[in-house]
Amino acid sequence: MSGIGTTGVILLVLVALLLFGPNKLPELGRAFGRTLREFKAGAKDIMGDDDQKDKSSKRVDVTEREHNDSNNKRLPD
Repeated sequence: MSGIGTTGVILLVLVALLLFGPNKLPELGRAFGRTLREFKAGAKDIMGDDDQKDKSSKRVDVTEREHNDSNNKRLPD
């Protein structure tokens, strides 16, 4: 079973047409599209917040590292 198939899509469209009628169907399609768009934008926003937190937590303070390296005494190469 790799999906609905052509007959399944046709059957769903016919059932939706019978339930909601031809006048209400375009309005329902627009509402469904808006809902998907808002969901997608919200998911991107959440994923973007997580990525920014990950990047900021991996940041290394260079001045602190240079200070620690200057206190280490190394033998000449």
